[in-house]
Amino acid sequence: MSEVTEPARSGKPQMKTTEATAEDLAEATAPTRFWNRHRRLGVALVAIGVLAAVVFGSVARSATARFTLGVQNTGLALPIDGKVGAIVFGLITALCGGALLAGVARRWQGTLLGVGIVAFVLSFLCWQVAGQYMSLVDIANNTLVIALPLILGALAGVLGERSGVVNVAIEGQFLMGAFAAALVGTMASSVWAGLVSAALGGLLIAALLAVLAIRFLVDQVVVGIVLNLLALGITGFLYERLMQPDAASYNEPPRMPTWQVPGLSDIPVIGPVLFNSNFLVWLALILVVVVHFGLTRTRWGLRTRAVGEHPTAADTVGIRVRGLRYANVLVGGLIAGFGGAYFTLIGAGSFTKNMTSGAGFIALAALIFGRWTPLGALGAALFFGFAQNLPYALSTYNSSVPSQFLNMLPYVATIIAVAGLVGRVRAPAADGQPYAKS
Repeated sequence: MSEVTEPARSGKPQMKTTEATAEDLAEATAPTRFWNRHRRLGVALVAIGVLAAVVFGSVARSATARFTLGVQNTGLALPIDGKVGAIVFGLITALCGGALLAGVARRWQGTLLGVGIVAFVLSFLCWQVAGQYMSLVDIANNTLVIALPLILGALAGVLGERSGVVNVAIEGQFLMGAFAAALVGTMASSVWAGLVSAALGGLLIAALLAVLAIRFLVDQVVVGIVLNLLALGITGFLYERLMQPDAASYNEPPRMPTWQVPGLSDIPVIGPVLFNSNFLVWLALILVVVVHFGLTRTRWGLRTRAVGEHPTAADTVGIRVRGLRYANVLVGGLIAGFGGAYFTLIGAGSFTKNMTSGAGFIALAALIFGRWTPLGALGAALFFGFAQNLPYALSTYNSSVPSQFLNMLPYVATIIAVAGLVGRVRAPAADGQPYAKS
């Protein structure tokens, strides 16, 4: 939408543009339905809130659950009675659902949904941690580290899809990055050589995607799946023929060091999480800010969004559609390659066949959950990272929840988030559509 502003000094009127998504326009013009998405989510929150208050509250012990704000059992702590906390937080979830069901103002709906989900998680944790302690700093730190490849993979997807290229090959870029990091890092005895090689490995898969999808107009989803299988086959073959027989020479890369920023690392809660970490964590958070700023405040971002929404119109005003798509997909491949380095330089410490285990597809889900925005992708990746970290965190508390159910949490959270919490989302209009200049 646009509106005319006051004439500039040249005497000519200027156009001031304001963004409006198709969802906003649809909601403004479509008749209001009572059973809209937020009311349905309200019913779900009421149900799980009552369930938490009744079930968690009835089985939780009446013992203090201590949530410490420092590392391990140090620093300030939030003591909460396990039974009381499980009931109270469950009721808070139900109240948030009731507010959504009552049709609160739209600007509060997202906040209520977030508070309701957090309250439900706290109700569950009060039940599990009753009589023990849990370090919130450790939980936050582990969640951020586990979410690291998802953040980088989702950013790669944002760059490609905002310019109209679907990147289903994030999984393959992860695998090639992880393999290259392990191989070159071991041979060069350098974590930085491994990191650069990981980026180049992701770039290789991205280059194949770009050429096949943009130059030869092959179906982008099919190309992505084929490239994932290609990366799986190549890395698996070389692992068996090269790495497995002589792991000491080819598959023992150095670990990425953890750096502590003096002074800043002593800040309560956020200090140990953000300023006592590794280079990849800082790189991922910086890239989120840079890509967000670039997409919303620069000429490149305006052209990227124009190409992703209406490439023909962008071409008529002189934007090189295919050139911009090539550049964005290749840069996205570099970023996804950094994400692959996580698995061998930080996570497992060596390469194994198919070690990414579908992380690229979860990153793709984070991209959708985050509505094709860098900040949204960051939040979604942290959500999925928390779901992956929770089973490990609860394993130390002799949890009565079956381990098989806990191991399902990341995938269940992915399905629920994409199918239920996101609601109706709109991808860039030209996403997945090849462009051939007439």
